[in-house]
Amino acid sequence: MSSTMKKEIKLVNKVKRLIKRAKLPRWLHHFGPKKYEFCSHLLALFVKQECKLGYRRVSNLLRSLGVKVPTYSALAKMSKRIDPKIWEILLKMTNNQKIDIAAIDGTGMSRPLPSPHYYKRIDRPYPVEIPLKLSMAIDIKSRKIVSIRIRAKPRHDIMDAKYLLKRFGSIPKILVADKGYDAEWLHRFCATIGIKAIIPTRNYGTRCIYRGKSLRKECKKSFDKTIYYQRELVEAVIGAFKRKYGASVSSLSARSRRAEIYCRAIIHNLTVILLDFFNAADSTQRFIYLKAKKFSINGNLNG
Repeated sequence: MSSTMKKEIKLVNKVKRLIKRAKLPRWLHHFGPKKYEFCSHLLALFVKQECKLGYRRVSNLLRSLGVKVPTYSALAKMSKRIDPKIWEILLKMTNNQKIDIAAIDGTGMSRPLPSPHYYKRIDRPYPVEIPLKLSMAIDIKSRKIVSIRIRAKPRHDIMDAKYLLKRFGSIPKILVADKGYDAEWLHRFCATIGIKAIIPTRNYGTRCIYRGKSLRKECKKSFDKTIYYQRELVEAVIGAFKRKYGASVSSLSARSRRAEIYCRAIIHNLTVILLDFFNAADSTQRFIYLKAKKFSINGNLNG
């Protein structure tokens, strides 16, 4: 068996273990022939995003490598049929560690545009930007994506803060965010679930924002700049996310766009896990090498 085939089998096993940990069924359909398992669809969707391929090309590629995957039309239909809760469960399975400091931020992504001929027919200037709003929460220590939120229309960043915090696998101790998330209700929501929010306050002038005991003022008094400056790591993760997988989505429907972005986030977390594993293995090998070298030096000196 070739090395390429062995790598593909290892990748299939990783996807199967991920589905098993998420306690998802082998087949998502109740009726019809049980020909392709859910892991076959998920593997093809992951490879599609990692290699930036279309449905037809990824199906042909995996079949040529000997991997049993559905046809391109079945993959396109499956990406629309997968429930959003399943994507959230799979993303949560890649974040089983405790979170000390979490950071949230929002960004924009572009969507596919119609042809210039169509814009000429409807007498509109070309191109017309159709942005897609993406909000993201990450773990500062591991650089993993913890939760995401996709919107079809631009909205303020703070509108997705509560949604992101409710979908954390483990509640973080500290939350850092920029001035766009400065609001009394967000500080109080974080306090109710046991999170300390470190958010710089905006200057509202002499206008009274909140009457009574304000958590915004307490945060301003005990503001820790050392912890807050770690917030820039969420921007680094978003930048790497866009550079690797692109700053746009190719799907037209909302469900397919959600499947694209969730696949990218899950692949990002799996890549971080693999890098941590290899770094730990390298450090162990270096430690063994240094100990053996020290032992040989001491042995030569004693001899």
